[in-house]
Amino acid sequence: MRQAGKVVRAALAGLAIAAAQAHAQAPAAAGDPAPGFPSRPIRLIIPFSGGGGLDITARQIGQWLTDRWGQPVVVDNRPGAATIVGTEIASKAAPDGHTLLFITTTFAINPSLYGKLPYDPVRDFTPLIQLTAQPNIVVVSAASPLQSVKDLIATARARPGELTYASPGAGSAPHLSAELLRSMAKVEMIHVPYKGIPPAVADLIGGRVSMLFTTALSAAPQMKSGKVRALAVTSAKRNRMLPDVPAMAETLPGYALDALQGIVVRSGTPRPVVQKLGSELRAVLQQPEVRQRLEAEGAEVIGSTPEAFAESLRRETAVWSRIVRESGARPE
Repeated sequence: MRQAGKVVRAALAGLAIAAAQAHAQAPAAAGDPAPGFPSRPIRLIIPFSGGGGLDITARQIGQWLTDRWGQPVVVDNRPGAATIVGTEIASKAAPDGHTLLFITTTFAINPSLYGKLPYDPVRDFTPLIQLTAQPNIVVVSAASPLQSVKDLIATARARPGELTYASPGAGSAPHLSAELLRSMAKVEMIHVPYKGIPPAVADLIGGRVSMLFTTALSAAPQMKSGKVRALAVTSAKRNRMLPDVPAMAETLPGYALDALQGIVVRSGTPRPVVQKLGSELRAVLQQPEVRQRLEAEGAEVIGSTPEAFAESLRRETAVWSRIVRESGARPE
């Protein structure tokens, strides 16, 4: 009996080894350009503090990929220096696709805003996907006499330098959105930069600044509570989640600026890995729970290919470079 048991155990062990070898040698699933990837946990760097809308989006994407791949996607918040800290870390990662960087419009603004960066956004990164496009929004307190962009421009022209506008920082997309308004309307307004949206909102409601440029997501709670009033969105057309808020272009034809969210990877990452990452990330955006949450925030879901996103980033960088140059914006 003992001999028979040994035979059975040996046979089972042989079967296990054979099965493992067959699994290792099995062809990849049809259409998989990078079989065996990922081979270890994925690191998704967010160059912002945790807890905001970007963090929620990144973690939702990370969880879906974790479930799909069986490898954890670890969200790593690395805020600091207008996203430069986290971006520099990502620029030094191994070019194997296991480190991703979540980017926003700041990625396209920083090259013209800063004289020298510790990374090259074109040389050091390969675009994977543009996730969304989202307008910024200009809001005033509920007590403000300004009822429209037309009122805003007329008041600024009548009283040059009297109106003030808050933003989450010099050189940010909201700040430069205001600078484009100032330039196109040929008005003088005073910029009041804040280190974050909450103190800016508090001062807006308290009447210490005339208006605030920010994201629609950041302003939504105060808009719903009736403490602030939206004058316009910065996109070319009205946002479908805010149909009663005019587009800036309705008053200033040709005005159009959107904020972007996307993901890039270290340049030099093998092309099949880039293709797989792009395809998997586009699949995430098709998940109803992901898409619905993004659209509820006023974002337009894009889901571009790596090639299309690369071209979009080139255009965005050129647009923001012109605005930085014409506005004379400088980092804080």
